[in-house]
Amino acid sequence: MLPIAFIAGLAIYFLFKCVVSGFYTVAPDERAVITSFGRALRLSDAAESLVDLSEDERERYRYPAVRVVGPGGPYFKWPWQQVRSVSVATQAVPLTWDPTKEQATIEAVTKDNLTTGVNGQIRYRVSESNLYAYLFGVESPLEHVMGYFVSVLRERIANFVDPRGEGLAGADGELGSASVDLSEGVSINDLRKNLPLLNQYMEEQCRSALGRYGIELDAALITEIDPPREVDRALSAINSTRNQVAADISTARADAEQQITMSQRAVEIASNNAQAEVAPLRELARTLSDIKLEAGSAGVAAYLRNMRLGLLSKTSRIVFSAEANGDARTGRAHV
Repeated sequence: MLPIAFIAGLAIYFLFKCVVSGFYTVAPDERAVITSFGRALRLSDAAESLVDLSEDERERYRYPAVRVVGPGGPYFKWPWQQVRSVSVATQAVPLTWDPTKEQATIEAVTKDNLTTGVNGQIRYRVSESNLYAYLFGVESPLEHVMGYFVSVLRERIANFVDPRGEGLAGADGELGSASVDLSEGVSINDLRKNLPLLNQYMEEQCRSALGRYGIELDAALITEIDPPREVDRALSAINSTRNQVAADISTARADAEQQITMSQRAVEIASNNAQAEVAPLRELARTLSDIKLEAGSAGVAAYLRNMRLGLLSKTSRIVFSAEANGDARTGRAHV
């Protein structure tokens, strides 16, 4: 009886271990890797995710490509095999996430030696093309990625310069165009106004995380850059003053441009009036010159007589006056 019971128990154990527990499924948002005695089933010696790494890093992070089991099932595995499944859905993690400590913000030092707090989140997903790096490369790949991200972020904040800041002053030291915001030049303001540039830079710098840790960065969302309260109050006062200066400069320029425009219009009107008054006189002088050139003084006298006849027809009264030393009389006509 004892050998029969032992064989029956061994058969039941084998049936449960190999048949019942040998089937598994993979969820739609998961991918699985099968290991045999702890070794993953490999397809090639190098994964196809090293394009964003340098030559030195390609040698250091040369992970093999493994066979990936897609969603579905049930699949079968042998007792000496183990299933390592991981979610490949896009996930979000706050920038302050750290398994070793709790923190409300990430501290960083700006180029003005101001300690500021940074908050936000990053969206990431596990790369199906480099699952070996995520599962077997390091013990906690997300922790490594967050540490790398924060290090690059602090380095960027410490050296960040607004690309528009060079146009703040002209070559002669005066202010440039009125469109330039005078609140530029302060590191906190520069960072706050250029968050899209900062996020884009972080995404570019962290592309190597795919080859290093098998994690693909989907987006970097840095949403808050907050200095200490007393520094923030001082910056608010500075910004208010500079905004007031900018508004006064804009108003003064607008008034000056208006006065210049009005002066130009007045000059144009006066010039047109003067030309209108001078034009008949110039025409009369040109006419008299032509008559004298063609008919001499007699022609000019005849022209003047004819002009007087036209005026006499329009007069209402003619006044004659006698000169004191002769009989000659002159007449004055009133229209």
